[in-house]
Amino acid sequence: MVNVIGLGYIGLPTALMFASHGVEVVGTDYNKELVETLNAGKTTFEEKGLDELFNDAVKAGIKFTTEYQITDTYIVSVPTPYDKFSKKIDPCYVNAAVKEVMRVCPKGATVVIESTVSPGTIDRFVRPVIEEHGFTIGEDINLVHAPERIIPGNMVYELLHNSRTIGADSSEIGEKIKNLYSSFCLGDIVVTDIKTAEMTKVIENTYRAVNIAFANELAKICRHDDMDVYEIIRICNMHPRVNILNPGPGVGGHCISVDPWFLVGDYPSLTKVIWESMKVNDSMPEFVLERIYNIMKENNITDFSKVGLYGLTYKENVDDYRESPTLQLLECQEKHLAPQLKVYDPYIKKDIVHNQYHDFDKFLEDTELVVILVGHDEIKENMDKLKNKIVLDTRKICDSDGVYRL
Repeated sequence: MVNVIGLGYIGLPTALMFASHGVEVVGTDYNKELVETLNAGKTTFEEKGLDELFNDAVKAGIKFTTEYQITDTYIVSVPTPYDKFSKKIDPCYVNAAVKEVMRVCPKGATVVIESTVSPGTIDRFVRPVIEEHGFTIGEDINLVHAPERIIPGNMVYELLHNSRTIGADSSEIGEKIKNLYSSFCLGDIVVTDIKTAEMTKVIENTYRAVNIAFANELAKICRHDDMDVYEIIRICNMHPRVNILNPGPGVGGHCISVDPWFLVGDYPSLTKVIWESMKVNDSMPEFVLERIYNIMKENNITDFSKVGLYGLTYKENVDDYRESPTLQLLECQEKHLAPQLKVYDPYIKKDIVHNQYHDFDKFLEDTELVVILVGHDEIKENMDKLKNKIVLDTRKICDSDGVYRL
């Protein structure tokens, strides 16, 4: 039996995938309300294909509880935040989960850390927790790192098809866990050591963050000198060895906006490019806010209540708003002591900010300047409703004449 610890955006689909492919699974989470929701037959967030996967897993016998299980395999999938001052990883949730596992696990059990961690985190923090409980790693307890590699909006497909990395102290244990993940994973599974597995996961997201930052910095340069950044990128990308991304209003989610900071925190004197890239990405919400102010002046809009932000999530067609550029922008606006802008997102059903709307037409009716921050299908399919609005499109999804861009 596999006990999956943490039933959030990564842990829940992972547990469901194992269960639906014949593995006996118990999912554990300290959040009693979340567990009750799952036991009532409902998923806890929206994701393409998740409800079908959930139904298959329930039919296969998956169970959900707040209790840790006595078993031979544990998969820890809990959040890994970072300290916003030092930029170092905060392993508190991983440590807490491992401590609870140590209270119940039998000798010979394998603990798999799926949570994304900085290189060396397992050596510095996880191993001591296990040893403090009297276990000898490699004899009494086996330790593995198997970082997730999926994205909200396409989780089910990517769980099945993306390649994976398994980091283990011994090739024997690595192959054992590889076989476990092979129960559903159709991609290549590479077995390596733990620190290499830690590093590769962080580097993947850091690579993406640096490339996004380059596009965002281009947008700033072009805005400063009145050039069309999108036309410039289009022409540059005609070169066979150039592939520049489009700029955006910032970076959100729990991967690209967080993981690179782990490297900055641990290697501050060696991560100059990464540090500057993260600063560029973090500056984009304020850059968008400045664009809003300038467009308001240009169009004689003096009332902030006439400005509406479309999109609260960090990417299109998901309900995940962790670290979203919109929330960052609103935080910037509060620092300027300006009234809160109107906000609408079809995927966010509960109120999480002031002046939040839940009806698209009412949102448009009450706004004069619409700022597109997320490219949900809803707005792509309703561009005609924006024809009498002033529009700032930060996602390059609106082709109408007169639309403002970054």
